[in-house]
Amino acid sequence: MTKQRVVVTGYGAVTPLGLNAETSWDGIKNGRSGIDTFTKYENADFPAKVAGEAADFDPADFMDPKDARKMDRFTQFAVAGAEMAVKHAGLDINEDNASRIGVWIGSGIGGMDTYEKQFRLYEKRGYRRVSPFFVPMLIPDMAAGQVSISLGAKGINSCSVTACASGANSIGDAYKVIERGDADAMITGGAEAPLTEMSFAGFCSARALSTNPDPATASRPFDKERDGFVMAEGAGILVLESLDAAQARGAKIYAEITGYGATGDAYHVTAPAPEGEGAARAMQQALDQSGTAHEEVDYINAHGTSTEYNDAYETTAVKSVFQDHAFTLAMSSTKSMTGHLLGAAGAVEAIFAVKAIEDQLMPPTMNYENEDPACDLDKVPNKARSASVTTVMSNSLGFGGHNVSLLFKKFV
Repeated sequence: MTKQRVVVTGYGAVTPLGLNAETSWDGIKNGRSGIDTFTKYENADFPAKVAGEAADFDPADFMDPKDARKMDRFTQFAVAGAEMAVKHAGLDINEDNASRIGVWIGSGIGGMDTYEKQFRLYEKRGYRRVSPFFVPMLIPDMAAGQVSISLGAKGINSCSVTACASGANSIGDAYKVIERGDADAMITGGAEAPLTEMSFAGFCSARALSTNPDPATASRPFDKERDGFVMAEGAGILVLESLDAAQARGAKIYAEITGYGATGDAYHVTAPAPEGEGAARAMQQALDQSGTAHEEVDYINAHGTSTEYNDAYETTAVKSVFQDHAFTLAMSSTKSMTGHLLGAAGAVEAIFAVKAIEDQLMPPTMNYENEDPACDLDKVPNKARSASVTTVMSNSLGFGGHNVSLLFKKFV
């Protein structure tokens, strides 16, 4: 079987930095934070006081309000991102090609806001007051389902649910669908709307969230004073196509995806494996699959959550894989500006990886002030850097021991 080359022809995003990919990327380039004080649950007195909210998002800008009311916020994000991505790609979905265009969009949590609201209704007023759309709004696969319905894409329709690796796994799985010839194009990525009362309660109880009340400095990956991640919401959606299909329709190609590594830690439900052993295997898989030498990688968009073990172990994993070249390449965390979009993080960061190649620019790690000897690589501190960027790796790690590495290259 001849493997198809797979390219990126479009992208769309909803993030705390902006309601499209270009505005979000402009924020990244300029070191702007999308994190702000979060007052929705002020009375709950959570120790976490900040979040990355897509504050001005209006689903009516992207879909019929009647349809939007039957969707959880995470699904609304996905539909909006997909609409933008398909338009950006100039991809016309019609009866002639619909069966060869699929959708693969992940979510780590799904419709948490729907669950909380409907459960409260049930407690107060009984089962008859629960919405008949409760289950379709709740389940994580509905982002992919509603995008398929909205756009008329009739190919494979699926969803990867792997916690904070969901978006990256979905992109990798979609890439494989095209590579083996089962689709000509895939609309893929991740969506998450986790800024809910129970999400805050759960992560605060686990002591995973930053308690720094200053939104400008709370997310500080790799910094010695980091104290947890900042929760955020949004979606990142890419259009992937086979090279043959993209060239046949004269599509603009932004990058090529050439590698996908996916491994399991088999270690702990929340903590990463010691020294990032599982993450290292995912990175090496992506390189091997791509046929890319270590020294060809210019930049890594790190998972970089701003938590103690993740940042240290990911650094160790990079050093174990890249050896001496680890100290030559650059690795930054854009979560310092977006916060952590959980199941959407890897998808948004995949877009940033493509934009790094497109603009020949390495995004910064903002709020890096205090050196941590455990995180001793080039983190592109506090200011974006113009550089030759031809090969970019994007890492995503999730609760349950999920590790994903995606490899993007400049198309030639």
